[in-house]
Amino acid sequence: MSPYNLLPRFKAQYDANNQEFSISGVVRPQAIDELGPSIALLRDAIGRVRGVLYVNVRRLTQMNNAAFHAFSRIIIDACRARPDLKFVVITSSVVGWTSRKFGRLSGIEPNITVEEYDSEFYPGQGFLEEGGFVPILRTQTKMTWRHERAILPRHGMKPGIVMADICCGIGDFAVLVQKEFQPSRIVALDHSISSLDYARRVMREFDIRGIEYTYGDASEMLLDEAQFDLVTCRHSLQIFNRPELILKELYRICKPGGRVYITNEKNSHCLGEPRAESIRWTYNEVAKLFGHFEMDVELGPKSRRYLIEAGFEDIRVETFMVTNLDGDPQDFADVIAAWADVYAGEMASKRGDCPEFVARFRQGFQDHIFAALHPKGYAGWPIWVASGRRPQ
Repeated sequence: MSPYNLLPRFKAQYDANNQEFSISGVVRPQAIDELGPSIALLRDAIGRVRGVLYVNVRRLTQMNNAAFHAFSRIIIDACRARPDLKFVVITSSVVGWTSRKFGRLSGIEPNITVEEYDSEFYPGQGFLEEGGFVPILRTQTKMTWRHERAILPRHGMKPGIVMADICCGIGDFAVLVQKEFQPSRIVALDHSISSLDYARRVMREFDIRGIEYTYGDASEMLLDEAQFDLVTCRHSLQIFNRPELILKELYRICKPGGRVYITNEKNSHCLGEPRAESIRWTYNEVAKLFGHFEMDVELGPKSRRYLIEAGFEDIRVETFMVTNLDGDPQDFADVIAAWADVYAGEMASKRGDCPEFVARFRQGFQDHIFAALHPKGYAGWPIWVASGRRPQ
């Protein structure tokens, strides 16, 4: 995401993951020149996308007519120049004037529609209402992608390759890879039908091509042997009780000379300051909690050993730290809040933890959020990246 702090009272940004341009705050320029950076950002976003561009104004509290006409003209001109492009303006019923004002655009151009956030949350209100994790998963990918886009070429990523993304989840990583690196083909596999349905919907809306979403068990894939130049499997080995079975399959479908790329965590190394001791205690307990359910969220530093034992050579390992300083600190806080709900909620309850433990456990997550949002604070989430080459 590329933020532009244009004036003290408003902000414009573009999120490539969601194909969403957003503007928030009070936009009342005295001269159109004051909008220059945000207008340039909108033009750049239009030039980058296919399918649907979301324009999010639900946090826009004021906008004068000069600003409204400036942004509207760009959108309308883009509709006329590119009939293939659709715009969805996300407004909020809480700020009712946005729906009325931007609603006029849909009467001018049929490729512009307006949706009230409260009525149809994007992306995927249905998944959210079912207790889904989709918005948080997308935020996590956005946070890690800032690092992985630079790391991937060191592990075999390049244009034109044939790639598999195993345990692809909601498919957002595959979409980002397709946009950034343009492999000739991506096969993205997952065992969750609802996640694949979501991924296919996003692919249609954003007019993404070259990704084949398929249902399957990562430990017994119905994919031919030795057909992929690069096989990725992110944040997944750590939640299987026998990761060596997954690695055996990743090895099998990788071409000789190709690479398998994995990412995993070591949750006990999550950190924050201030309130470091409480945070450290909670994430040590997270590791124990996952261990109770036969999952290993400490797997990150073990990646090299697993790859060697699976038969790979030329093992490459590196780490990166996702922090509250990478982008919007609220993104980091939102992810931690979602972890707290799952770990200190459903998982702790299923293990039978007592109320006193759960209260202390949850407090550590709250302290991590406090560190992330503190003006002098620091909060981190470490990721291990590793890849290995299948011998020729």
